[in-house]
Amino acid sequence: MAKEKILVVDDEEDILELLRFNLSREGCQVFCASSGEEALRLVRSEIPDLIVLDLMLPGIDGLEVTRRLKNDPNTKHIPIVMLTAKGEEADIVTGLELGADDYVTKPFSPRILVARVRAVLRRKVKEAPEETSVIRIHDLVIDPRRREVLVNDEPVVLTFTEFGILNYMARRPGWVFTRFQIVDAVKGEDYPVTDRSVDVQIVGLRKKLGPAGKYVETVRGVGYRFKE
Repeated sequence: MAKEKILVVDDEEDILELLRFNLSREGCQVFCASSGEEALRLVRSEIPDLIVLDLMLPGIDGLEVTRRLKNDPNTKHIPIVMLTAKGEEADIVTGLELGADDYVTKPFSPRILVARVRAVLRRKVKEAPEETSVIRIHDLVIDPRRREVLVNDEPVVLTFTEFGILNYMARRPGWVFTRFQIVDAVKGEDYPVTDRSVDVQIVGLRKKLGPAGKYVETVRGVGYRFKE
């Protein structure tokens, strides 16, 4: 993560200093802003590699900052890690739908936040995964060309939609997906995929995968992710 430019946005000075210290110790160049307006100005002058963004900001809040950045062709590529209070599940979902890459809840561990930043930066490097290559994760094998899934060398029969969900998530391990994002990514031919039906699809998928079903993790109040 050395020499990456990180913009930290929070209206609490103590948090700004905490993150400046921990990210600088990792070798990052850290810029700080205490409002949404200041953040938008710094983004355009410094072009950061990643933004750590508090949602509860004076003036322009974090969701509006995210919306503006993701709607701008010049800044939509910049990853955003949201900082949220624990009770803001609806805001987390909205932020992810707008294009944020991850979130950390307050109060937070600086070590966990740095690890999340590291993970998002790694994903940015390989953000366009090849959708047809074979995936091997311990006892699980996914072959899109053959539409074949093996668990412990035994074939698993999945529907078109179940396979699509598994293949999409497994290629982005650690990414948190809302139900709407999964719907957008997987257009079911055998089953009308809606945000409500995603839960049903996931239950069926886990059951068919057996012991490998543990890789599909529920993120309470938000959606799902494939465990790394």
